[in-house]
Order: sequence, then C-alpha cells, then structure tokens
Amino acid sequence: MTLLLNDLNKLNTRQTKLSLHSHIQGLGLEYNLQDVSVNPVLFESDGFVGQVEARKAAYIALSLIKKKSLSGRIMILAGKSGTGKTAIAYAMSQALGNDIPFTHLIGSEVYSMNLSKCEVLTQALRQSVAVYIKDQVEVVVGEVVEIIIETTKNGTRKASLTLKTTDMEGLYKIGPKLILAFEKKNITSGDIISLDKKTGRVTKLGRTYNRSIKYDAVLNDDVLMETPSGELQQSKEVNYHASLHDIDVINSRTEGFTALFAGDTGEIPYEIRQKVDEKISEWILEEKAKLVPGVLFIDESYLLDIECFSFLNKALEVQGLPLVILSTNKGLANVRGTNQISPHGISTDLLDRAWIINTKQYTIDECRKILQLRISHEQVSIDTDAAELLVQIATKSSLRYTINLIALCKIYAYRKNHEAIAVSDVEATYKLFFDVGRSIEYIKRMDKLFC
Repeated sequence: MTLLLNDLNKLNTRQTKLSLHSHIQGLGLEYNLQDVSVNPVLFESDGFVGQVEARKAAYIALSLIKKKSLSGRIMILAGKSGTGKTAIAYAMSQALGNDIPFTHLIGSEVYSMNLSKCEVLTQALRQSVAVYIKDQVEVVVGEVVEIIIETTKNGTRKASLTLKTTDMEGLYKIGPKLILAFEKKNITSGDIISLDKKTGRVTKLGRTYNRSIKYDAVLNDDVLMETPSGELQQSKEVNYHASLHDIDVINSRTEGFTALFAGDTGEIPYEIRQKVDEKISEWILEEKAKLVPGVLFIDESYLLDIECFSFLNKALEVQGLPLVILSTNKGLANVRGTNQISPHGISTDLLDRAWIINTKQYTIDECRKILQLRISHEQVSIDTDAAELLVQIATKSSLRYTINLIALCKIYAYRKNHEAIAVSDVEATYKLFFDVGRSIEYIKRMDKLFC
C-alpha cells in the first residue's frame, strides 16, 4: 500500500523549486465567523502543523501589522533547533503578501568587511519599510487618425500626429525620439494609444473596431476597442512603491535607479537619509505618500553582539520602523562582546521590551503529519511502512534531517527501479547519510584519526 503521491518522472519535470518550508502557505489560523474577539480556530490548510500556542501569538502580532497599527516593536522566537521558529516567520511573510515588506537577515551578516554593523542593521530596517507614492500624470489618449513624417534638409525627422476621440480631434507635433518609439511599436492609423506628456512614453492600448472591420484583411492579436470618448488630454493617478532603503540608494548614487542593480550599495551618508525622510514627511502631509512598516526577521540572533543590541534598542524608539523578530535557540548564554550571561544570549535591556514566544518540541503525531505534508508536497511515492520508518527516524534524530532524507530516498529508489520508496531504500539511505548524533559517535570512535 502506498501513500497518495505521483510518479517520480512527473516530479523531475516540475518547475517549482522546493525548500525546507515551501509547503507552508500561512499560519493556518483565522478568526471564527465575524467576531474578532474570540480565540482563533486552528486550520491545517496552510501546511503548518503543531506549535499552536506560538502561532496564535504570531497571528495576533500579524493582525496588528496588517492594520498598520504596529511598528517599532520587537518579538523573540525562542526554542530548540527544529521546533518551527523559522517556519513561523516564513508563514508570517506568506500571510503578509506583497504589500507589506518582509526582510530576512542572518545574525552573521552584520559582520561585513565593507559596512559597519550599525549600517547593516540600518539598511535592513529601512528595507523593511515600504513607501507608497501617489502621483498625477498628464496623458493624451486617443485614436491615431494619421501620422505624417517629414525629413528636413539636415536629415532631422519630424512628424504631425492627429489623434481623435468621439468628441474632439487634435494635432500634435512630435520629434525624432517619439517617431522612433512609434515605429518600434508599429503604431499606425486606427490604433488607440496613450502618450505620457512628461516622460514621452507611448503605450499601444489596442485597435478600433471600425478600422479593423473596414481595412484590415486579417485581424491580428491587438485588443479591439471602441474609440475613446471625452477629452484627449486626461489626468491619471499613478501609484509607485519602494522601500526606504531603495530611495536612499537612488538618491546617494549618480546612476540613480540603476544603482539598485549594482550589488553592494556601500555606506549611505546620514545627510542623504535625513533629506529622504524630510521629503517623505512632506509628501505624507500632502497626502501624496504613506509609510507601511513591515517585518525584519533576524535569524540566529544570538550571533549579534552588545553593540547591535544597543543600536536596536535605541533605533526602535523612532516612529515608523518595522516589527523586529529575533530567532534564537539559546537558553542562558553569554551576550557576545560582554561577560554577561543572559536569557537567549540577548541583552537584558532588549529583553525587557520584547514579546517572547516559546516553541515546543514536536510530538510523534505532529512529526508524522509534517512528514506526510512534505512527502505530498514533493510528490514522491512511498510505502506506508517506509513512511512510518521516517517518523521513527525523525523522533530519534531530528525532523530537519528526516525531511532532507526524503529527497535522497527518492533518488535511491529511482536508481533501484522501485516504483515507490520502500523500507530497504530508507534504511540504505540512512546508512549512507549520517545525522549529527551518529557523526559524533563516529568521531569519538575514530578520535585518533582526527586532528
């Protein structure tokens, strides 16, 4: 008997790349009916199993973030390795969607050869704050009646462009750049276009019904539309969004927008950030922009030192900053850069203002459900007995090790021409790839061979 899974060949043709948490789509919690005062009800449709209490706490914080009523706070996810701390943060990022920024940083990343620790954290904090900007642009929208192109004696080209709507008609003079843009887009009489007066950008919206019916022998892939009505010149609202850090980079480099693709941005002067903040504050007062604080997730936060903790403690007093989530698997540990022993390896000043969420060890039933989700997500065929053996391995070694073992078992079974992963495939792969416990035992036995 096999679990509900697809053939291995189908898996080899899949385009989606799998990761440790790619089966998780959210926290798996939502409020019951319309009463937001009741406790959340558990669902496993988002691929998350176990850690119910931790997820409820994360869900409350997530609700405040979505309401834009939470910023400049700190939350700590504390628990043993493999208890779902990163999975909770990943689930929060999935639930936030694309409108609210989520930045992932590893504790060791702050120690850069090119940037100071405070600069790395500042860039990460500002990367986690989105700026939504509204702008009014003037555009000309109409049907092309005719384009007459002339070449002057010195070789310069100019043209007369006639546009119309159902209510009016206008004549426009255009230069060489717009002529080239029209030729690239193959714009001819009967096309409906939009022309941005400020940037000169030309957009081909479609083609009129009447022109296509009367003159076109074969209809092409253009969208057929009615001739626009009203004024030729229209005012249009355009929305842009970027992070505070992106705006800092654009304003600190001569290349402007293209600096975002140049890789290392280097140190950004304080004066640049100050001017950016002043301008955005001005736009907010004029209702041209709004700030949306997101989430900065720092994994392995015990690697941060006392300078980083002091910086975060002070920085989070500023309005409009994101929620900072620290993840740690330490109990009582030394705060890096000091002789101080503190819970979770984090300075006591920062702990005093933090929300702490503890994660617990997974039960055998929860391990079984998680492995079933991963097997289904990776679309692997496996015998029921082999799946149960994986559960036993997970409880004996670790869940992470066992999840990674699934892909290895799949390849081993395929090379043995097995239709589904059998117990023998799991046992053979388990012997080939050691977990941490067995590796330590091997080192102890072979101690003399190691330097």
